[in-house]
Amino acid sequence: MYEHRGTRPISSGRFVRRIALHFGVSSGLIAISLAIGMGGYTYFEKLEWRDAFLNASMLLGGMGPVDAPKTGDGKLFEGLYALYCGLVLIIAIGILGAPMLHRLMHRFHWSSKADD
Repeated sequence: MYEHRGTRPISSGRFVRRIALHFGVSSGLIAISLAIGMGGYTYFEKLEWRDAFLNASMLLGGMGPVDAPKTGDGKLFEGLYALYCGLVLIIAIGILGAPMLHRLMHRFHWSSKADD
């Protein structure tokens, strides 16, 4: 997907498109994760969709839930969902940061023939 270190860095326009693609993938991952959380809170804790959205988004954001779970299954779901959210946050940051880190490293390692 990325260019080899021996090739010239891509243009700014292509780089912006690459960032937009990574942003879209990261946003899709977060949206799917939010839907999973909302579904779980609605099913296990019988919360309305607004409350389920609030709890799921707070966990995805790393803040913690607003409503304490009341059922055993809800507690199990919330614990597993919290662990999942921690991984999703790390993965989303990696997806967003990968093209920027690659471009920075590519600039350090690339040498044009004119420089030799």
